[in-house]
Amino acid sequence: NIEFVDLGGGVGIPYKPEQKKVDLEYVAKEIRKLYDQMIVPAGLDPMGISFECGRPITGPYGWLVTTAIHEKHIYRDYIGCDACMADLMRPGMYGAWHGITVSGKEDAPADHVYDVTGSLCENCDKFAVQRSLPKIDKGDLLIIHDAGAHGRSMGFNYNGKLRAGELLLRSDGSVMQIRRRETVEDYFATLDFAGLDSFKA
Repeated sequence: NIEFVDLGGGVGIPYKPEQKKVDLEYVAKEIRKLYDQMIVPAGLDPMGISFECGRPITGPYGWLVTTAIHEKHIYRDYIGCDACMADLMRPGMYGAWHGITVSGKEDAPADHVYDVTGSLCENCDKFAVQRSLPKIDKGDLLIIHDAGAHGRSMGFNYNGKLRAGELLLRSDGSVMQIRRRETVEDYFATLDFAGLDSFKA
């Protein structure tokens, strides 16, 4: 007797402008069709079916907002940000594409090509590689889109990086802090300093 089947995650979201949203109604109808063709005749009905749909629920509704703090012009043009892959690991870990908007320059021509990097000492700490964007000046705010899933949840404290706070934009236009930024005290909070007295190398 099988109570339920978990079909796992994998329901994506359109990260790139040319990509389309998954038609969940169509997917549900096709699953129902297969259920009636395979599960019912096998005598396994009723059987629950579940999806792990975290990304479609949260992904499109989170932005990582970071400040351009460095620029470097060598064989490529680089923009360095105060955020890093500790805040959004997907691009650095497996080259995932996230849209980037330069705040206040939404209508400016995307006539510059940049590698947009984080602030870690790792060559994979990049939010975008050879991305066409408007001219970016130090102090500009960059909005990295679709960071509501696998952003904070994949975050880490490598190299002493403290995780950012989180703000919620409410339907009435007000903004509410739902998670404060980490402090140095948070970083060391789980160390057992009391136990150091008895520690012997």
